[in-house]
Amino acid sequence: MKEKHTSPSPKKRKLGFKITIGIIFLLILGAGAYGFSVYNSVTGTLEKTHEPLKRTEAEQRVIDLSEGDPISILLLGVDQREGDRGRPDSLILLTANPKDQSIKMVSIPRDTYTDIIGKETKDKINHSYTYGGVDITIKTIENFLDVPIDYYVEVDMNGFKDLIDAVDGVTVDNTLDFSYKGTDFPIGELKLNGEEALLYSRMRSLDPKGDFGRQERQRKIIQGFIKEAVHIETLTNYGSILDVIGDNVKTNLTFDDMKEIRANYSETRHNMEQIQINGKGREEEGVYYYIVPEEERVKQSETIRKHLGIE
Repeated sequence: MKEKHTSPSPKKRKLGFKITIGIIFLLILGAGAYGFSVYNSVTGTLEKTHEPLKRTEAEQRVIDLSEGDPISILLLGVDQREGDRGRPDSLILLTANPKDQSIKMVSIPRDTYTDIIGKETKDKINHSYTYGGVDITIKTIENFLDVPIDYYVEVDMNGFKDLIDAVDGVTVDNTLDFSYKGTDFPIGELKLNGEEALLYSRMRSLDPKGDFGRQERQRKIIQGFIKEAVHIETLTNYGSILDVIGDNVKTNLTFDDMKEIRANYSETRHNMEQIQINGKGREEEGVYYYIVPEEERVKQSETIRKHLGIE
């Protein structure tokens, strides 16, 4: 393979926006608000969003949410395409440990070259979704990082702008002065609506850090969304937010799971560590892949396993 010293994605592509973590906290932290009215609204929405994984009891890790066992959640921002199931443009493995009140967010480069579990082939890690949806993607990432995945939240990113607008925009601390597609983003604190947040998160070519810089801006939007989503005044717009979620989200989390997480995991949101998997881009026969060295893969695996309390 011909090595190419670039950031993870050398080609223009649609935004794989990482808003999924904000959706989790919005549902979980809002689950107890406004009593019976919101309860009914949320349960109605979850009837549309709930989709269990296709796996046996032996493949499902036993955890006790009421006891605050550390958990892992795979977050997928899926770019749906007409005529096929699409593929994730963003993948984040989130682990939450209430004992040390912390969250780790591991960004998995979508072009990571790895074994596709169940298909006897190697390919980009996000292509696992094309082979077999979220079930094959979870098995592939579990194999790649040698960690269990307890839950997933999948978001169709077509609804992204509506989510940002539903919480009346997000505030970010911008550290790069740039203009993109007619919109200026000066250095400093910025309040962004849905369209502006999309542009802010999409730009890559003008950033000296390339795709890594774009991922940093995407994570800022996540954190801004969380801050807005947990404000009690945001819940006055709960109906609009739930409509967007119901149309664009799939998860194996039940409402009971969310209530337990709200009761035992909500403090973890105050201490979030962002982790980037390091590697190098290469091209093979004109196709770009992101190659993660074995020592880096093992390092990040050990970090995640320790956070989950797995020896």
